[in-house]
Amino acid sequence: MPLDEFFQTILDAHFMVLPLDPAHIVAASTLPLHHRDPFDRMLIGQAKHEGMQLITVDAQFKAYDIPLIGL
Repeated sequence: MPLDEFFQTILDAHFMVLPLDPAHIVAASTLPLHHRDPFDRMLIGQAKHEGMQLITVDAQFKAYDIPLIGL
């Protein structure tokens, strides 16, 4: 699937694509080290800061106080 088609599919499904901002970095940096993958920690930090849900099948995300879809 071409990248532009992928992004259109995401927008059509009413998903939000978040830019990375300094508040997300701060939120991720203050998380306990239940999960050590930096990209996943950034996703968790964004979700916490924005009060959003995350879609994942990664069981390690359960250790954080965020609403999850997929587990």
